[in-house]
Amino acid sequence: PCRSVLTVACEQTEVLLFDPVSSKHIKTLSEAHEDCVNNIRFLDNRLFATCSDDTTIALWDLRKLNTKVCTLHGHTSWVKNIEYDTNTRLLVTSGFDGNVIIWDTNRCTEDGCPHKKFFHTRFLMRMRLTPDCSKMLISTSSGYLLILHDLDLNKSLEVGSYPILRARRTTSSSDLTSSGSSGPRSVGSPCHQSDSGLLSEKQVSRSSQREGGSPRNSLEVLTPEVPGERDRGNCITSLQLHPKGWATLLRCSSNTDDQEWTCVYEFQEGAPVRPVSPRCSLRLTHCIEEANVGRGYIKELCFSPDGRMISSPHGFGIRLLGFDAHCSELVDCLPKEASPLKEIRSLYSHNDVVLTTKFSPTHCQIASGCLSGRVSLYQPKF
Repeated sequence: PCRSVLTVACEQTEVLLFDPVSSKHIKTLSEAHEDCVNNIRFLDNRLFATCSDDTTIALWDLRKLNTKVCTLHGHTSWVKNIEYDTNTRLLVTSGFDGNVIIWDTNRCTEDGCPHKKFFHTRFLMRMRLTPDCSKMLISTSSGYLLILHDLDLNKSLEVGSYPILRARRTTSSSDLTSSGSSGPRSVGSPCHQSDSGLLSEKQVSRSSQREGGSPRNSLEVLTPEVPGERDRGNCITSLQLHPKGWATLLRCSSNTDDQEWTCVYEFQEGAPVRPVSPRCSLRLTHCIEEANVGRGYIKELCFSPDGRMISSPHGFGIRLLGFDAHCSELVDCLPKEASPLKEIRSLYSHNDVVLTTKFSPTHCQIASGCLSGRVSLYQPKF
C-alpha cells in the first residue's frame, strides 16, 4: 500500500519482490508454495497473503521473509482470490472448489487462523469486496454474476438460507433481450459447463413472495450484458471494482474463445420497488473488444487509484482506457446507451502475452507481467 514493494506471483511456486522505484530485485521466495502462485494481497504495509493451486494460503511478513507467518488450510481446490476487510481484519478467499472462506486474522497463530465456509456456488471464478465491504461480487464461468448485498461476513450462508432478490439479465436502453449460456468452456481451469440450474425458478418465485425488508446478505443473480454475446454464453474471467465503489469492471470471453470484451457496469443505487427487489443492479455503460490473444489464459485488468482510467492487457502489451478522451470521472460522463471505452495510450514492451497489469496506489506508475515471466514498469507521460 505504501508503494515500497512490488510483489509478483509466478507459475512455478515462486514469489518475486522488487523495489518499484529503482526496479531492483529484492528477494525471491523460491518455494513460497508447492504449486503455482495465483494472487497476492497486502493486509497492511508489512503483512501480505499469497494463495496457490496447492489449495493453501500463506501469510508473510516483509520483515522476516525466510519463513511464513503461517499456512492456512481449508480449500480443496486451486485458490484464486484473496480479499481483506480492514474493519474486521477478516481475510476472505475463494477457489475453484466453489467455496468462499473467511479467516479470522485476529486470532492467527503459527498453526493457522480460525476459519469457516461463508458461501458456496458452482463454477466460481473470481470474488471481490466493494471498497466499503458492503457487497460481495462473485463471477462464474457460466456467465452469472452474483451480488451479496448488505454483507455480513460473520454469518455463514448455507444453500437456501439467503433470500434471492432477482435472477435476470442486465440491460442497456438498446438491449432488452435475454441470453442463455451454452457449451463447455475451459479457461486454464477445470472445464465448466453452463448451468441454468444455478438457481431454480422455484427458488426465485419463493423469494419473491417473501415479505418485509431485505435482510443482510441478500443475493442478486445477474447475467451481465456482453456485446456480441446475445446468442452465446460467456465466461467472466476477471472481476475488478471501481476504487470509489461506483462500478464493476469485467473481462469476458465467449464460450467459443473467439471474442474477448472489457465491460464497465455502473451500480444503480436506489430504493427497492418492492421490499424484496434489489436495491442495486448493474447497467452496462462502456465496453471495448480485446485482442483475444493467448486463448485459455486469464487476463487481469485494473482501475487506476482515482478510477479515471483502466489498464487492460492487450496482446503483447497493455492499453490505457478512459471513459472519454479526457479521462473524466465516470459519474461526469455516463452515457445514455453503452459507449466504447476510449483508448488513451498503448504500451508494448513484452515478447509474450500480457496476463496482468497494476497501477501503483500512490505514484504515476504501472506494472505489467507476461506469460514468459518478464515484468515491465512504466511511468506514462501525457
